[in-house]
Amino acid sequence: MPHILKMWGLLALIVLLASASRLMQWQYPDPDDVLRLVQVRDLLAGQGWFDLDQHRIDPLRDVPMHWSRLVDLPLAIAIGGLTPIFGQATAEAIALIAIPLLTLLVAMGFVGLVAIRVLGREEGGWAVLVAGILPLLMNQFQPLRIDHHGWQIACFAAALWGLSQERRRGAILAGVAMACGLMISIETLPLAGLGGAIFALRWLRDCHARQPLTDYLQALAAALIALYLATRGWPGASAFCDAITPAHLGFFLAVALGVTVLRLAPPLPLPATAGALAAIGAGGLAIFASAAPGCVGTPFGTLDPVVRDFWYVNVSEGRPIWEQQSAILVPFAQVVFAFALSIVLWARASRDTRGWWLEFVLLFAGTLALGILVARSLAFASLLATIPFAWLLGRALERLRTGGAALTKAGISLATLLVMLPAAPVALAQNFTRADPGDRPVAVINKSSCDLQNSAAKLAALPTGTVFAPLDIGPTILLETDHRVIATGHHRAESAMRDVIGGFVAPEDTSRAIVDAYGADYLVLCSDLFEPAVYARRGGKSSLAARLIAGDAPGWLEPVSVGGPDTFRVWRVAR
Repeated sequence: MPHILKMWGLLALIVLLASASRLMQWQYPDPDDVLRLVQVRDLLAGQGWFDLDQHRIDPLRDVPMHWSRLVDLPLAIAIGGLTPIFGQATAEAIALIAIPLLTLLVAMGFVGLVAIRVLGREEGGWAVLVAGILPLLMNQFQPLRIDHHGWQIACFAAALWGLSQERRRGAILAGVAMACGLMISIETLPLAGLGGAIFALRWLRDCHARQPLTDYLQALAAALIALYLATRGWPGASAFCDAITPAHLGFFLAVALGVTVLRLAPPLPLPATAGALAAIGAGGLAIFASAAPGCVGTPFGTLDPVVRDFWYVNVSEGRPIWEQQSAILVPFAQVVFAFALSIVLWARASRDTRGWWLEFVLLFAGTLALGILVARSLAFASLLATIPFAWLLGRALERLRTGGAALTKAGISLATLLVMLPAAPVALAQNFTRADPGDRPVAVINKSSCDLQNSAAKLAALPTGTVFAPLDIGPTILLETDHRVIATGHHRAESAMRDVIGGFVAPEDTSRAIVDAYGADYLVLCSDLFEPAVYARRGGKSSLAARLIAGDAPGWLEPVSVGGPDTFRVWRVAR
């Protein structure tokens, strides 16, 4: 473990140095990180533990967030504990930098222990360090990245360690870890299924290895119920399918009870055992479907068509790999290469370890398939990629230490660097490519010239009111001011999201009616962002977004100067 800690310390230092320029400007990686801090501030200010509503979003309706208090808790403890010592601003700064790095320690600590067990002590350290070369993984652990994705990965890493253990505690830990991951986000449901499939495979390979699957499902069901009660309160009817509901609890409880009964029964032939396990799973699904028929399928299946068309399809990280920009192809190929290495390790494994490497390959294949369907899930596959890459790096260093011709050493070094850092040649080529100075594409928030963080803070000087603004800048307005907003990019407020989109896409008269319906006092826009550019393009020249970007605001909007850049534009709604 000390070796793992040293490597994590080196990795954390590299991450901090790589993030230095963004930290100097205090740029949040994503609007979700901003709203997470808003939620933690509300909790520390006295909002109820079980009250997950965002009370400053959508003046017309309640907006219960689907996020978990499990992610809020470490942030609240750190900020609440440090505030009396350093003040709130400094306490938040420390927590927002330290918590992602500590989450990284949890994740890579478990992975390092797995690598030590299957490869050796030196490779355990390399598994931690090579995480830094996997951008799809490290993106979720960068400073200020306080949303839930890093904790999901840490839960998966803990479950991986549990899968690598032969004792009962391993299966129990895997079940508890998956329960935590499910309460944090229902996105980990396929991973929980993969864990169960691996334990079921052990049972089918050896009828005497029935205990691990039982322990896993019992721990998963029991921990899930306990965590639900601790973070959501007493189960009630749920209108949402995007988080764990009582119907999900019923499914896992039924499956756990069914497998427990099957374990207590006399051993059955292989086909009968497989059929019984399948019947238990089908029975659990039937119970779930009868309890929540609307939740059978994707949680976004009933999303408002306008919200889906303008917002959901533009959240690229939640879309399939074939809908991504070409920049993802190099890191994706890197993960695919690591998967090929894991197959090599399985083929080379001794008889005693071949079974575990087969399970690792199957788990890797499952996460890779999940990542192809949902791009951000490639972070889970990237986590697994650290182990074969650690083996490859160890082999390369061994070859370099054992001598040989200088040309051979140079070839080994170059090949290893190309595998570990495949994007380096691409980045080098881009540095020598001059961009057309006349080409000014629309920006993401971090690259917008409107300086959103500082500009939004200037809104605090205006009398408190309701702001009609694009979805992506809403969280920053909530963070920096006491104002309310109509909507943010969070789907449980889909009615307000639809109206914000409609307000910017529609002509002046319709937009005025929508703005008035919400009693908005101000309208705010960053004119060079991607979101309003989409509205202007889709709505045409007569749309509100197009007119505001062009500087042709309708008469019912009075310009307000707050001292920000020209691209940060504020209007007061005339009554």
